[in-house]
Amino acid sequence: MLVFDELVYVLSYDFLPVAEILEELKSIRSSQPALHIVVTGRDAPAALIEAADLVTEMTEIKHPFTAGIRAQQGIEF
Repeated sequence: MLVFDELVYVLSYDFLPVAEILEELKSIRSSQPALHIVVTGRDAPAALIEAADLVTEMTEIKHPFTAGIRAQQGIEF
């Protein structure tokens, strides 16, 4: 399993071109077909969603931040 944690944000802010990343991901997958590739982040570009086998959108129900609990080292960062 290969995890690109929060890569979607990099793509959303145009720090890297989506087409280039998609080509790299396709290349990795074609050379290792059993490898699972996970890309995380919000607001994925349409091209990434189209290329994916599985897309999940999480919705916040309850979060400690709204209760005034600050981010904790080792948990949120």
